Amino acid sequence: MTDVPTLLAIAASAVAVIGLGLAAVAWTSLRRRRWSAGALASLSGLVLLLLAVLGWGVVLGTRGYRALTREEVAASVTTRSTGPRSFRAVVERPGSRPDTFRIAGDQLYVDAHVLRWQPWVNVLGVHTGYRLTRIGGRYRSLEAERDAERTVYGLSEAPPLDLLETLDRLPVVGRVVDATYGSGSFVPADDGGSYEVRVTTSGLLIRSAPDTADGDGSAGGLW
Repeated sequence: MTDVPTLLAIAASAVAVIGLGLAAVAWTSLRRRRWSAGALASLSGLVLLLLAVLGWGVVLGTRGYRALTREEVAASVTTRSTGPRSFRAVVERPGSRPDTFRIAGDQLYVDAHVLRWQPWVNVLGVHTGYRLTRIGGRYRSLEAERDAERTVYGLSEAPPLDLLETLDRLPVVGRVVDATYGSGSFVPADDGGSYEVRVTTSGLLIRSAPDTADGDGSAGGLW
Protein backbone atom coordinates (compact mmCIF):
# COMPACT_ATOMS: atom_id res chain seq x y z
CA MET A 1 0.00 0.00 0.00
CA THR A 2 1.34 3.43 -0.98
CA ASP A 3 1.91 5.71 2.00
CA VAL A 4 0.43 9.19 2.34
CA PRO A 5 3.67 11.19 1.74
CA THR A 6 4.20 9.28 -1.53
CA LEU A 7 0.63 9.92 -2.64
CA LEU A 8 1.00 13.59 -1.73
CA ALA A 9 4.25 13.81 -3.72
CA ILE A 10 2.55 12.24 -6.74
CA ALA A 11 -0.43 14.57 -6.44
CA ALA A 12 1.83 17.63 -6.05
CA SER A 13 3.84 16.61 -9.12
CA ALA A 14 0.67 16.11 -11.16
CA VAL A 15 -0.65 19.51 -10.09
CA ALA A 16 2.71 21.08 -11.00
CA VAL A 17 2.58 19.55 -14.49
CA ILE A 18 -0.94 20.91 -15.03
CA GLY A 19 0.18 24.29 -13.70
CA LEU A 20 3.12 24.37 -16.12
CA GLY A 21 0.79 23.39 -18.94
CA LEU A 22 -1.50 26.30 -18.09
CA ALA A 23 1.52 28.60 -17.94
CA ALA A 24 2.43 27.52 -21.47
CA VAL A 25 -1.16 28.14 -22.61
CA ALA A 26 -1.06 31.57 -20.97
CA TRP A 27 2.21 32.45 -22.73
CA THR A 28 0.77 31.41 -26.12
CA SER A 29 -2.46 33.31 -25.53
CA LEU A 30 -0.66 36.48 -24.48
CA ARG A 31 1.62 36.32 -27.53
CA ARG A 32 -1.51 36.15 -29.69
CA ARG A 33 -3.02 39.03 -27.71
CA ARG A 34 -5.81 36.94 -26.30
CA TRP A 35 -5.70 38.89 -23.08
CA SER A 36 -8.69 37.37 -21.28
CA ALA A 37 -7.70 33.77 -22.00
CA GLY A 38 -4.08 34.55 -21.15
CA ALA A 39 -4.97 36.17 -17.83
CA LEU A 40 -7.26 33.29 -16.82
CA ALA A 41 -4.67 30.65 -17.73
CA SER A 42 -1.94 32.62 -15.91
CA LEU A 43 -3.97 32.90 -12.72
CA SER A 44 -5.03 29.25 -12.80
CA GLY A 45 -1.47 28.09 -13.48
CA LEU A 46 -0.09 30.23 -10.68
CA VAL A 47 -2.60 28.86 -8.16
CA LEU A 48 -1.80 25.27 -9.15
CA LEU A 49 1.95 25.85 -8.97
CA LEU A 50 1.58 27.36 -5.50
CA LEU A 51 -0.44 24.32 -4.41
CA ALA A 52 2.25 22.05 -5.83
CA VAL A 53 4.95 23.94 -3.93
CA LEU A 54 2.89 23.66 -0.75
CA GLY A 55 2.43 19.93 -1.27
CA TRP A 56 6.13 19.32 -1.87
CA GLY A 57 6.96 21.52 1.11
CA VAL A 58 4.87 19.26 3.34
CA VAL A 59 6.50 16.14 1.86
CA LEU A 60 10.06 17.42 2.36
CA GLY A 61 9.36 19.07 5.71
CA THR A 62 7.94 15.89 7.20
CA ARG A 63 10.63 13.54 5.91
CA GLY A 64 12.01 11.75 8.94
CA TYR A 65 8.77 12.20 10.86
CA ARG A 66 6.75 9.09 11.69
CA ALA A 67 2.96 9.15 11.52
CA LEU A 68 1.27 8.90 14.89
CA THR A 69 -2.36 7.93 15.39
CA ARG A 70 -2.07 6.53 18.93
CA GLU A 71 0.50 6.01 21.68
CA GLU A 72 3.39 4.00 20.29
CA VAL A 73 6.91 2.95 21.20
CA ALA A 74 9.40 5.17 19.37
CA ALA A 75 12.51 3.55 20.88
CA SER A 76 13.72 1.10 23.51
CA VAL A 77 16.65 2.11 25.73
CA THR A 78 18.79 0.10 28.09
CA THR A 79 21.25 1.76 30.47
CA ARG A 80 24.36 0.46 32.19
CA SER A 81 26.40 2.39 34.75
CA THR A 82 30.00 3.13 33.74
CA GLY A 83 30.97 5.18 36.80
CA PRO A 84 29.77 7.97 39.08
CA ARG A 85 27.21 10.06 37.19
CA SER A 86 28.07 8.26 33.95
CA PHE A 87 26.26 5.55 32.02
CA ARG A 88 26.00 3.88 28.63
CA ALA A 89 22.69 3.96 26.77
CA VAL A 90 21.83 1.54 23.97
CA VAL A 91 18.98 2.85 21.81
CA GLU A 92 16.94 0.60 19.54
CA ARG A 93 14.43 2.09 17.11
CA PRO A 94 12.09 0.33 14.65
CA GLY A 95 13.85 -0.22 11.35
CA SER A 96 17.25 1.02 12.58
CA ARG A 97 20.38 -0.57 13.97
CA PRO A 98 21.04 -0.06 17.71
CA ASP A 99 23.09 2.98 18.68
CA THR A 100 25.26 3.27 21.80
CA PHE A 101 25.95 6.56 23.58
CA ARG A 102 28.18 7.46 26.52
CA ILE A 103 26.19 9.83 28.69
CA ALA A 104 27.11 11.94 31.71
CA GLY A 105 24.42 12.60 34.31
CA ASP A 106 22.06 11.01 36.81
CA GLN A 107 19.11 10.71 34.45
CA LEU A 108 18.34 9.70 30.89
CA TYR A 109 16.79 12.48 28.81
CA VAL A 110 15.15 12.24 25.36
CA ASP A 111 13.29 14.87 23.35
CA ALA A 112 11.31 15.01 20.12
CA HIS A 113 9.61 17.34 17.67
CA VAL A 114 5.86 16.83 17.30
CA LEU A 115 3.89 18.11 14.32
CA ARG A 116 0.09 18.24 14.50
CA TRP A 117 -2.06 19.08 11.49
CA GLN A 118 -5.40 20.83 11.24
CA PRO A 119 -8.41 18.45 11.48
CA TRP A 120 -9.29 18.87 7.80
CA VAL A 121 -5.80 17.69 6.86
CA ASN A 122 -6.28 14.57 9.01
CA VAL A 123 -9.29 13.74 6.85
CA LEU A 124 -6.89 13.48 3.89
CA GLY A 125 -4.94 10.82 5.79
CA VAL A 126 -2.09 13.00 7.09
CA HIS A 127 -1.78 12.44 10.85
CA THR A 128 0.24 13.85 13.71
CA GLY A 129 3.93 13.11 13.17
CA TYR A 130 6.98 13.02 15.39
CA ARG A 131 10.75 12.87 15.06
CA LEU A 132 13.08 11.91 17.92
CA THR A 133 15.74 14.59 17.97
CA ARG A 134 18.14 14.27 20.92
CA ILE A 135 19.31 12.06 23.75
CA GLY A 136 21.47 13.19 26.62
CA GLY A 137 22.05 13.25 30.35
CA ARG A 138 20.40 15.27 33.08
CA TYR A 139 21.53 15.93 36.66
CA ARG A 140 19.27 15.94 39.67
CA SER A 141 20.87 19.03 41.21
CA LEU A 142 20.76 22.44 39.58
CA GLU A 143 24.41 23.09 40.49
CA ALA A 144 25.58 19.98 38.65
CA GLU A 145 23.37 20.84 35.71
CA ARG A 146 25.19 24.15 35.46
CA ASP A 147 28.76 23.04 36.11
CA ALA A 148 29.20 19.31 35.44
CA GLU A 149 29.96 17.64 32.12
CA ARG A 150 27.18 17.85 29.56
CA THR A 151 26.55 15.27 26.85
CA VAL A 152 23.95 15.38 24.09
CA TYR A 153 23.61 13.44 20.83
CA GLY A 154 21.35 13.67 17.80
CA LEU A 155 18.90 10.86 17.18
CA SER A 156 17.91 11.77 13.63
CA GLU A 157 19.04 13.85 10.68
CA ALA A 158 17.29 17.12 9.98
CA PRO A 159 14.71 16.89 7.15
CA PRO A 160 15.65 18.41 3.75
CA LEU A 161 13.30 21.31 4.48
CA ASP A 162 13.12 22.90 7.92
CA LEU A 163 9.36 23.02 8.38
CA LEU A 164 9.55 25.23 11.48
CA GLU A 165 11.57 27.84 9.58
CA THR A 166 9.20 27.58 6.63
CA LEU A 167 6.23 28.24 8.91
CA ASP A 168 7.91 31.45 10.06
CA ARG A 169 8.65 32.61 6.51
CA LEU A 170 5.45 31.45 4.81
CA PRO A 171 2.46 32.01 7.11
CA VAL A 172 0.15 30.45 4.50
CA VAL A 173 1.74 27.07 5.25
CA GLY A 174 0.77 27.53 8.88
CA ARG A 175 -2.89 27.28 7.91
CA VAL A 176 -2.54 23.53 7.45
CA VAL A 177 -0.59 23.06 10.70
CA ASP A 178 -2.33 23.09 14.07
CA ALA A 179 0.80 23.05 16.24
CA THR A 180 4.51 22.28 16.20
CA TYR A 181 6.27 21.85 19.50
CA GLY A 182 9.05 20.11 21.32
CA SER A 183 8.48 17.53 24.02
CA GLY A 184 11.00 15.93 26.35
CA SER A 185 11.03 13.32 29.11
CA PHE A 186 13.56 11.96 31.60
CA VAL A 187 13.96 9.06 34.03
CA PRO A 188 16.67 7.94 36.48
CA ALA A 189 19.42 6.09 34.62
CA ASP A 190 19.44 2.89 36.68
CA ASP A 191 22.18 0.34 36.24
CA GLY A 192 20.64 -2.36 34.07
CA GLY A 193 17.56 -0.22 33.44
CA SER A 194 15.28 -0.95 30.49
CA TYR A 195 12.89 1.71 29.17
CA GLU A 196 10.42 2.45 26.42
CA VAL A 197 10.32 5.91 24.86
CA ARG A 198 6.68 6.43 23.95
CA VAL A 199 5.04 9.16 21.90
CA THR A 200 1.42 10.20 22.23
CA THR A 201 -0.53 12.92 20.47
CA SER A 202 0.10 15.08 23.54
CA GLY A 203 3.85 14.52 23.93
CA LEU A 204 6.76 12.27 24.82
CA LEU A 205 7.15 10.06 27.87
CA ILE A 206 9.51 7.33 29.07
CA ARG A 207 8.24 4.22 30.86
CA SER A 208 10.00 1.24 32.35
CA ALA A 209 9.83 -1.64 29.90
CA PRO A 210 6.97 -4.07 30.69
CA ASP A 211 9.26 -6.83 31.95
CA THR A 212 11.00 -4.46 34.37
CA ALA A 213 8.23 -2.02 35.22
CA ASP A 214 7.25 -1.28 38.79
CA GLY A 215 3.73 -2.03 39.87
CA ASP A 216 2.53 1.47 38.97
CA GLY A 217 4.39 1.55 35.65
CA SER A 218 5.43 5.13 36.39
CA ALA A 219 6.65 7.36 33.57
CA GLY A 220 9.47 9.85 33.54
CA GLY A 221 9.15 13.62 33.90
CA LEU A 222 7.47 15.40 30.97
CA TRP A 223 7.61 18.94 29.75
